[in-house]
Amino acid sequence: MLHCTGDCRTLPLLDLFIIGGGVNGCGIARDAVGRGYSVGLAEMNDLASGTSSRSTKLVHGGLRYLEYYEFRLVRESLMEREVLWASAPHIIHPLRFVLPHHKGLRPAWLLRLGLFLYDHLGGRKLLPATRTIDLTRDPAGAPLKGDFRRGFEYSDCWVDDARLVALTARDAADRGAQIFTRTRVSHVERINGHWRIALEDMTTGETRHVEARLLINAAGPWADRVLRGMAGADAGHHVRLVQGSHIVVPKMFDHDRCYIFQNADGRIIFAIPYEDDFTLIGTTDRDYKGDLSEIEISEEETEYLCAAASEYFKKPVLRPSVVWSYSGVRPLYDDGADSAQAATREYVLKVDGAADAPKIVNVFGGKITTFRKLSEHVLEHVEAILGKRGPAWTARATLPGGDFPVDGVEATIATLATRYPAINRALIRRLVRHYGTRTRDILGAARNEAELGRAFGAGLTAAEVHYLIDQEWARTAADIVWRRSKLGLRMTATEIAALDDYMRSALQERLPTAAQ
Repeated sequence: MLHCTGDCRTLPLLDLFIIGGGVNGCGIARDAVGRGYSVGLAEMNDLASGTSSRSTKLVHGGLRYLEYYEFRLVRESLMEREVLWASAPHIIHPLRFVLPHHKGLRPAWLLRLGLFLYDHLGGRKLLPATRTIDLTRDPAGAPLKGDFRRGFEYSDCWVDDARLVALTARDAADRGAQIFTRTRVSHVERINGHWRIALEDMTTGETRHVEARLLINAAGPWADRVLRGMAGADAGHHVRLVQGSHIVVPKMFDHDRCYIFQNADGRIIFAIPYEDDFTLIGTTDRDYKGDLSEIEISEEETEYLCAAASEYFKKPVLRPSVVWSYSGVRPLYDDGADSAQAATREYVLKVDGAADAPKIVNVFGGKITTFRKLSEHVLEHVEAILGKRGPAWTARATLPGGDFPVDGVEATIATLATRYPAINRALIRRLVRHYGTRTRDILGAARNEAELGRAFGAGLTAAEVHYLIDQEWARTAADIVWRRSKLGLRMTATEIAALDDYMRSALQERLPTAAQ
């Protein structure tokens, strides 16, 4: 079934309809509905099921983009780090990155100059500044080979990317947006000065229609495909698909800092503490020409990441140690760059439609860090076409569960631990890191963990499952264990299959009211 707030058959004419439930589409929906526009959004799979859950999970300026003179993009990204951190301190937190000086690559003076610019381009207020470190004495040098003696340490932020999308969609829905998941836009046409949009339920095959004054194409890797299916639209080639893959291995080091490693081919990779017991290594950069429904890491990429990390770590990263991997394609704007790593990370917005015809705003490129600014720039086009409603507002607003200070995570955990003394503090910590103050909505009146319902493994209980069904559009076990969380790293295949069976039964009872 198509699931939305109210009766889908009687939806009024919407101001705008968004194709794509990634971070950009959900960000645009949230910003627009908060300004007073009526909004619908369709995602053909689960929220964040594509690029937006397959990133390196950083809110960062993009240090390496300075080499390509993308100063505007780096400045905007740097300025957004603390804005996003303040909006969602439960799923975003600061990290310190260690950049070892590799004598055979970029000179130390150039790295220091780049980091000086990085510190001063973006109005940094809370994040610590860059410092030089002696890797022969600092604990960050312990896991590294002995020939790396000097390094630099700078700040960026970590983000749970898929949760960022889910919380942005939740906020949009709370403000009145209609969010349709597992719903494909099968056809669009201009009729009577409006867009008529056919929505196909990917589960039942049922098709219904909505109408909107303005269409937003935020389909990411599928943006060009959306345009090719529209009569009279600019169906040229706009998107360059660049594959980025990551591997996860058992923890490589005990401290909480990250590494950024230079490679002889000009690329960089990160090694980041991940889910307490693991290290995330990535990413790759290569053009992708394959089927968008069959994206997976190649053996060549796996070997590349293992070899690149092994250049730096004393303990080599070997293929058998990879416990999980993931791969996605970044829909970069095709600026004709010679290589995938040189392609611009700038986003480009293009409005299509004759003066007297309904318009479509196309979104090409972008990255997680700039999704909020991208949304504001899209809304400038929306205002020019539909007229201005409310003011810009997202810069000082929090996402669901993020209504506490950036340094308030531990205090929030402590408060809930006091309120729920019989519930394991480690579980409370994980829930706060996922849901912030909305953890109370999951724990409810439970006096102990048994009252949270069936336990599925790795601390996942029925109370959390039903919350995710009702509030975050979860429909399958994969939605929960790989996107709303990463509990799949700790759950067995049998446990995940049992969760799938449970959810199928639960959905038959709860679906009409789920994720309103």
